[in-house]
Amino acid sequence: MTMTTSETRPAVSLPALNFNTLGLMFISGFFATIAFDFWGQILSPGLGFANLSPHGLAQSLLGSLGLPNNAFAGYFVHFYVVGLIGYPLGWMFIFAPLWQRVVGDTHWFVPSAIYGFGLWIFAIGGITSLAGLPFFLNFTGIVWVALVGHVLYGIVLVAMLKLIERQNAA
Repeated sequence: MTMTTSETRPAVSLPALNFNTLGLMFISGFFATIAFDFWGQILSPGLGFANLSPHGLAQSLLGSLGLPNNAFAGYFVHFYVVGLIGYPLGWMFIFAPLWQRVVGDTHWFVPSAIYGFGLWIFAIGGITSLAGLPFFLNFTGIVWVALVGHVLYGIVLVAMLKLIERQNAA
């Protein structure tokens, strides 16, 4: 008799859909967005590199979709829709569970940096094209500043989630 065995990973549970999870998203997304904007709009230009304008990309996207694309709308989409809701949702409900299922338990730093890299591909490779801008913005200086910014966002997002998790466990 021949028996085959297969490795099975434990089922990965998704976060509960409740106010606690919403609060985690907002808090971690807030600090990650602040880190992203601090890097892209203060540190990077202060060091002689490009100045990020993520609200400008949001405005371009809104305009290409025929939606209101004033400065307020651009900032609203960048900070609230993407920074506090979209990207944290992507981590908590898509990337982290997939990582856990495929790779298993690892330190949080590597998957958070990979997640940030994926956000860069999504934003600079995908959203710019949807907004009618050149693919990867023709690989100008802003693209590389955005790469650092998105990786930083991913790391700060997960670091804040882990910090809050540790505080709640204490």
